[in-house]
Amino acid sequence: MEVCRALPRSPLLLTLLLGACAVGPDFERPGAVSTGTYVESPLPKKVAAPAAVAGGEEQELRPGNDLIHDWWTLFHSETLNQLVEGALRENPTLAAASAALRQARETLVAGRGNLTVPAVNGQLSAARERASAAELGLPYASTFALYNAQVSVSYTVDLFGSVRRQLEALQAQVDYQENQLRAAQLALTANIVTAVVREAALREQIQALRDVERLQQSGLEIVERRFELGAVTRTDVLTQRTALAQTTASIFPLELQRAQTLHQLAAYTGKAPSELDLAPFEILRMDLPVDLPVSVPSDLVHQRPDILAAESLLHAASAQVGVATANQYPQLTLGGNFGYTALSVRQLFEPDSIVWSMSAALAQPIFHGGALAAQRRAAVAAFDQAAALYRQTVLTAFENVADALRALEFDARTLAAQSEAYTQARAAAELAQTQFDAGAVSYLSLLTAQQQLAQSAVAVVQARANRFADTAALFQALGGGWWNQIQPQLPAKPLAQTE
Repeated sequence: MEVCRALPRSPLLLTLLLGACAVGPDFERPGAVSTGTYVESPLPKKVAAPAAVAGGEEQELRPGNDLIHDWWTLFHSETLNQLVEGALRENPTLAAASAALRQARETLVAGRGNLTVPAVNGQLSAARERASAAELGLPYASTFALYNAQVSVSYTVDLFGSVRRQLEALQAQVDYQENQLRAAQLALTANIVTAVVREAALREQIQALRDVERLQQSGLEIVERRFELGAVTRTDVLTQRTALAQTTASIFPLELQRAQTLHQLAAYTGKAPSELDLAPFEILRMDLPVDLPVSVPSDLVHQRPDILAAESLLHAASAQVGVATANQYPQLTLGGNFGYTALSVRQLFEPDSIVWSMSAALAQPIFHGGALAAQRRAAVAAFDQAAALYRQTVLTAFENVADALRALEFDARTLAAQSEAYTQARAAAELAQTQFDAGAVSYLSLLTAQQQLAQSAVAVVQARANRFADTAALFQALGGGWWNQIQPQLPAKPLAQTE
């Protein structure tokens, strides 16, 4: 509204010409993004050839396709579904976000009530007074009672849109809290899926190392018997004991990570660690989603909750510029009183006891030591800050999607390579065991083959888990599909019920 800002600040002239003018910038949603892709080179239609191992299915990227809101169900695990649904009900972080949304909605309702309709107040009073003779100008003092009943009305006319801008800012805060709640829901569901996959992977890695530990324990017994017979040296025995101890030592950090992951899952579901009753998850019983919808960048900026939240803050900052601008212009306040004043209760509502008044006040800021101009400059700076943060949020979102897409591609290849390495390591270990039993190779050769097999087994488990985690990360980076929910699961009361 540059026209409003350019007009002279004569109160009378402004009152006549700008009865419905709203100063300050009208908010416009940020323009469309300039890029049409997330990564520097075109995405392959399929991320990798399938690996000959469970979880190595080929995944196909489908640009432009939409994501379902309950994307975690694509893993086809009923236990996982129940865990996520329970967390959406019980998680304290979501409860806090829901309460913040309710607060913002009620603050908006209160703002509408305070700013858009006249304020009406009633007053009843009774007083007993004694006035001195000098005060009354009489030769004697007077004692009397005074009764009053009146209604007062006041209303500030929104000449320059200050009220409209304030309500605009309050509505933007509602939008912000709503998107914050969606972002919290999305982060929670993604964290649960990732934690479940990580816990299952850690359990498989521990089991793989336990198998190697048993194998090495049996090998140690064989080596010790051969040492007693003089077939091997003491160095072979010490080497085997060292390998066994190293394998055992490598298990404990994984056990700690698994325990910490379970504690995280308990917190996600709103429970103490001691209260978590979780059936063991198995990655092999979860399906890897093979059709992956990928939203185009122009849609992503209108779908990801964190981007929408940043846009809401930008909107609120824009409205505050309008409020600060309007504060530099005149304020028109209308008021009135109607009531009764009498010396006795019996006379209070008599026609002769009626009192009333009407008023109109126009206040024009003249000199505030530069405070009003500084406040507007501060609001403009806050808007510039919100705009920069919005751009950073968009860039981070694109980075998240690009990272997830590249992770899908390269982790799929990694799983295929690790699967092949495991197959070769298992064949090498079996051959080394046969040759060692026949006395054809030293125990050092057998130990080396066993260690390679153990490392390959653990690497396969981790690579498989990464593919599931990468898929969840992509769904999270794309916004989770909340916009396709028929009835949004927002625990707060709908805004329409509070208006």
